[in-house]
Amino acid sequence: MATEINDLSTSDIDRIIEMGWEDRTPFDAIEAQFGVDEKQVITIMRRNLHPRNWRKWRAHVQGRATKHLKKRDFNEGRHKSNMHRTITLNRISKKKK
Repeated sequence: MATEINDLSTSDIDRIIEMGWEDRTPFDAIEAQFGVDEKQVITIMRRNLHPRNWRKWRAHVQGRATKHLKKRDFNEGRHKSNMHRTITLNRISKKKK
């Protein structure tokens, strides 16, 4: 069931915009939380972003696999490279060879 855009509060719209910019947040998660489908997210972004930012967002999201659950190559969480350094006591430990 889709929610009407006009029924959303300002804080909901702000959160949807924030989630829309996040690379790892799929449109399906936005729909599950707010009842707003991808088309409605696009409409919200278009109405609430400056035209230049709207074009940047649209170009950024277009074809991005992480925004669609079915296109992802992973199921849950985030990928962490084995090359990442561990951070301890605000220091980055040196890479061990």
